Amino acid sequence: MSRLLIKLIGLFLLFIGLYFFGQNIIFATGYYRYFYSKIPATGSVLALMAGVLSLIFFRRQTGNLGWILLAIGIVLVFLSGGVILKPTSLWNFLVAFTALAAGYKLLTEGRINF
Repeated sequence: MSRLLIKLIGLFLLFIGLYFFGQNIIFATGYYRYFYSKIPATGSVLALMAGVLSLIFFRRQTGNLGWILLAIGIVLVFLSGGVILKPTSLWNFLVAFTALAAGYKLLTEGRINF
């Protein structure tokens, strides 16, 4: 029972960390005047979808291809200008990163080593 409680606390901390990080990220869409201006945005959506599908359904067959596609998709999202990062305080970043790291550690290993 205590292992389940530790996993739930880890999951809760992971979501709290993602929430604090997500407060400072704005996803925006834009009007593109020419057809070739939206290539990074379209490529990012296709690369992210292919990466997630290959990691979930074809993990053994594709190997590291899913991770490569996810990385390409994330880079293309930033190149397309669809992500705006708001300024954040050091305190907010510290709380978010600590909650994210501690939650991940509790979820995977069940303990935090200091």
